[in-house]
Amino acid sequence: METLYEIMETILPFSWMSYNFMKNAFLAILIITPLFGILGTMIVNNRMAFFSDALGHSALTGVALGTIFGLADANIAMLIFAVVFALLLNKIKRRNTVSTDTIISVFSSLSMSIGLVILSRGGNFSKYSGLFVGDILSIETKEIGSLVMIFAVTLIFWFLCFNQIHATGVNTSLARSKNINTNRMEDYFSIVMAVIVMFSIRWVGILIINALLILPAASSRNIASNMREYHLFSVMIAMFSGITGLILSYYIGSATGPTIVIIAAILFFITLFLKPSEG
Repeated sequence: METLYEIMETILPFSWMSYNFMKNAFLAILIITPLFGILGTMIVNNRMAFFSDALGHSALTGVALGTIFGLADANIAMLIFAVVFALLLNKIKRRNTVSTDTIISVFSSLSMSIGLVILSRGGNFSKYSGLFVGDILSIETKEIGSLVMIFAVTLIFWFLCFNQIHATGVNTSLARSKNINTNRMEDYFSIVMAVIVMFSIRWVGILIINALLILPAASSRNIASNMREYHLFSVMIAMFSGITGLILSYYIGSATGPTIVIIAAILFFITLFLKPSEG
């Protein structure tokens, strides 16, 4: 890792690279942003933006349950709860008794409220408040290795299952006629989303993780003319937003996550104006 740091300092001879926490954050950004760029295209294609937002909100309940059961690692509790939350949400959604948006809204509000009630007992909520905005600067070297593993698994999933998931999102009936198990694909994708969202929440934050997932893909969709460009532009926009936001936050002393979101939002509006008019 020291050799990698020396290479980074040679390539990027800037003052902010003299701090190890900035080096770790930079490496994390190089992994997280393309990960979000790839995942975001699938989320936007399958109209699951609200779903991923609900997953982020469920993190509080996961932490709360971990506290109740005395788990030393809150990430385990968040991950288990998020997977159960996603699968249960899918099952209820398929019953078609209530609109999808309504179901997701109820689940999202309930899970966050339960987490807030449990964690705020005794006035101890302040130590969990950092989850809302996250802190990419707190990431450690060993956690970067875990991010690399998550990124590799996501790439494998993307290569193996993208066509099926895309077909499911475009036309469920057509996908079924092609012998695609749409329910299984939805569950697989939901589990992948749950793992990535929960694993990243501590560094990205509950309030902004959905924006980082959606904005690069939405911006790319404005200007891409085919599926290859759609994925490529999404990854490029995500990485540019992440790197620019990290460096800018260092020089102006702002929170890194929200700064990245602002950059991503600016790019979205730029691409929106560049989008060819229909008709």
